[in-house]
Amino acid sequence: MTADPSEAVGPGGESPVPEPAPEPETGPGVEWRRLDLRSLLVTGAVMSGVVGGVCLPVLLGLSSGAWFGDGPRRGIGLTLLLGGGVLLVVGAVAADYLTWRHTRYRVGPERVDLHSGLLLVKRRSLARERIRSVDITAHPLLRVLGLVKVRIGTGESGGGNESSLELNPVPRTEGERLRAELLDRPADPAAPAGDGVLARLDPRWIRYALPAFPTLVLGGAAAGALMQISDWFGLQNEVITGIGDLFDGVSITLMVLTLLLATLVAGAVGSLGLWVEMWWNYRLEREPGGVLRVRRGLFTTRSISVEEQRLRGIELVEPLGVRGFGAARVDAIATGLAQEGGADHEDLHILLPVAPRAVADEVAALVVREPRTPTGAELTAHPRAARSRRLRWSLTTAAAPAAVLAGLGLWLTPVLLYIAAGYAAVALPLAVALGLDAYRSLGHAVTGRYLVTRSGTVARRTVALRRTGVIGWTITRSLFQRRAGLITLTATTAAGSGGYSVHDADEGEGLLFAAEAVPGLLAPFLEPVPGPNGAATSSAEPAIVR
Repeated sequence: MTADPSEAVGPGGESPVPEPAPEPETGPGVEWRRLDLRSLLVTGAVMSGVVGGVCLPVLLGLSSGAWFGDGPRRGIGLTLLLGGGVLLVVGAVAADYLTWRHTRYRVGPERVDLHSGLLLVKRRSLARERIRSVDITAHPLLRVLGLVKVRIGTGESGGGNESSLELNPVPRTEGERLRAELLDRPADPAAPAGDGVLARLDPRWIRYALPAFPTLVLGGAAAGALMQISDWFGLQNEVITGIGDLFDGVSITLMVLTLLLATLVAGAVGSLGLWVEMWWNYRLEREPGGVLRVRRGLFTTRSISVEEQRLRGIELVEPLGVRGFGAARVDAIATGLAQEGGADHEDLHILLPVAPRAVADEVAALVVREPRTPTGAELTAHPRAARSRRLRWSLTTAAAPAAVLAGLGLWLTPVLLYIAAGYAAVALPLAVALGLDAYRSLGHAVTGRYLVTRSGTVARRTVALRRTGVIGWTITRSLFQRRAGLITLTATTAAGSGGYSVHDADEGEGLLFAAEAVPGLLAPFLEPVPGPNGAATSSAEPAIVR
């Protein structure tokens, strides 16, 4: 089976066009290479960890320790356990060896080829002129052996896994050589100066780890893991009894508060550990030829590349937990990142971790090569009808559980009525506060080369999208929006999430905003509103959709 994902794309990656089938490349320096054979050591070590860390607890839980009693059962249990573990490790190493034997790659003057597979043979090829990213990662085992995983991508929209190649593993020197060779671009003499380091890690940013990560959730997960592991070894009752003895004679309120505090402490430790693992040794730099490179990671190192040709804008993200501390994160809006990311690379778009807002604004301006970041532009406020809609949504969401509890209380027991009243006393004021905050977050503007839109309360997002990257507008109006004179406009683009919305804007003002942001794109669908004397209104006044 042959797959050739390297179809040509127009500017921005929006318009794929067929490309002729690749011709075999020959010549000096064009030779097939194999992956590093030390991958067998990595596979063996990983499977040994799986056997010791997963299979053993599962067997203990299933057998409840019966195989490890006295007499013949002890010998049988240990033999079966060790034999099964050895078979799993040997089988995994043997399968990895067959994969290694039937995997090869080559880098030619025009294409990069990868052939793999034993029963199902895959032959994939990427045109070098279409390659837009070469990302390098290495978990601790690979780092010990001096190996890396290289992911080569074209940044094509909708290409899925067929728009990238993965070489896992290769020596670190080979990975760096491939990256330098495949991303070698001549510097644009017309581009303004700006190469070099744009941002470095400031250890003081770690103070944002606790409000940025779900600390309480991590603590709860740690408690759940403790109970699960104790159950595997048949010690769950002992753990529960020990906790009960520890709080013997203590009031229920104090016990609950103590357990909650312990959960928060465990979650805080986990949050700090995650932050250090993800962002240690962080550095953002612009390389000659217009390539943004993010390097970070403590145990698992990552090197992520984004060509400026793929960049269509930036996004300033302010999670609710860190917004009160005046901090924000900077994300890239670029073509192909969502397709190349997948479940294992969901953070490829992050250019700057949560940092002080002033630092985020400075880095955003450097990334887009502007004197001031477009995300700091003054925004047009949305009408009061948008505020009413958000208050209704938040109050309805908060009141629904209280209504259910009250109904059950009238039917079953009055105790639920008190619970419903307590819940409503806390949830309804909080819902009003969140609704008002969601309204204050709304805004939009056109500034220079960018259109800007902002929305959200749990995570307020300010998007600066390059106007030339907008390929269409989607305008929606629900029944309630029509009655309130509101519309939602979505700027369609081939980058990032594919569309960025201006929620609940005034109908006339919103349409003028879309027409100004991308002149001519919306004009065929607009018509002037007749004035009082029968004459058409001027272009500066509201228009309607045909």
